[in-house]
Amino acid sequence: MMSSKLDDFNFGLRRQIFFPLLGDGIFTQEGASWKHSRDLLRPQFAKQQYRDMDIFRPHVDNLLHHIQANECEIDLQPLFFNLTLDTTTELLFGKSVDSLKEADNSRGAKFANEFDVAQNYVIQRFRLLDLYWLIGGRKFQRSCAAVHEFVDGIIEERSQKPEEDTAKNDRYLFFDAIAKDPKHSSDRKALRAQLVNMLLAGRDTTACLLSWTFFLLAQHPHVLVKLKAEITSVVGSRTEIDRQDINKMTYLAKVLKETLRLYPSVPVNTRTARRTTFLPTGGGPDGTSPVLIRKGENVAFCVYSMHRRKDLYGEDAEEFRPERWDEDLPEYTKTWGYLPFSGGPRICLGRK
Repeated sequence: MMSSKLDDFNFGLRRQIFFPLLGDGIFTQEGASWKHSRDLLRPQFAKQQYRDMDIFRPHVDNLLHHIQANECEIDLQPLFFNLTLDTTTELLFGKSVDSLKEADNSRGAKFANEFDVAQNYVIQRFRLLDLYWLIGGRKFQRSCAAVHEFVDGIIEERSQKPEEDTAKNDRYLFFDAIAKDPKHSSDRKALRAQLVNMLLAGRDTTACLLSWTFFLLAQHPHVLVKLKAEITSVVGSRTEIDRQDINKMTYLAKVLKETLRLYPSVPVNTRTARRTTFLPTGGGPDGTSPVLIRKGENVAFCVYSMHRRKDLYGEDAEEFRPERWDEDLPEYTKTWGYLPFSGGPRICLGRK
């Protein structure tokens, strides 16, 4: 569905399901419009843009301030979501909403709340597929409108910024690329849709990875000890780190990879048959025969379950063990058996 038979499948009702919140953007587009959006976004993730960690430092400092200010137990998950909202808006717009920095009733915090409400409705709609229209109502519409109003405000503020100020920023900004693109420059809704799509893709995926990583480290203290030792060996007493330091932390990479294996950011996904086709295996008494897929039928696939298959990851596939990535895993496991970032032409641009 993602490679040799890519043209036999499409997203089906995804656009209609997500449209009230996302509009037409890279997450809902297909064909030429999707390729155009991807080409605009690709320079955003160029390695040279993130040689140092300066863009992340103030937001991580704000996160640590929240944690240190609370002597009692604190729920980290919403803080991680605000952290990734702050970094994503700075990466895309050149200016963060600073939802961690401001008070709980701040504009950024209100936006984060409305974004969560709207997204929860969209997830429920996605689960129903053909019956998605049963999920909606005024609360959903109000939250979508609040998200759109917030992004429109950023667009307006950014549009009034003198060009010379923008030129001083030597980083590639997706906002500027989209705003100057002929397909979006004269259409405010199209510009907003692309930005909301990227907020969705950049915020929740990283926040979920952070949440599950800290959850697993708390459950496996021996992994935490080993990870801290590696970080200390690379960084020492330095407080400034860069991308080269991160690249030297090979055990950290395995910890994150193992977390994404057990808890992929998109655990279940679907495709819809564009024409009558077949899957090569899965049918017949022994599961090795082809499976007929008729035009218009939906095919759901569970990455969460595949990542826990014992034939791909061993008898301890349910366990959190970063060291497994040093072992001789089946070749298929390293390619189509591990899909936290999808695969094929639509593989996630931000996977690195």
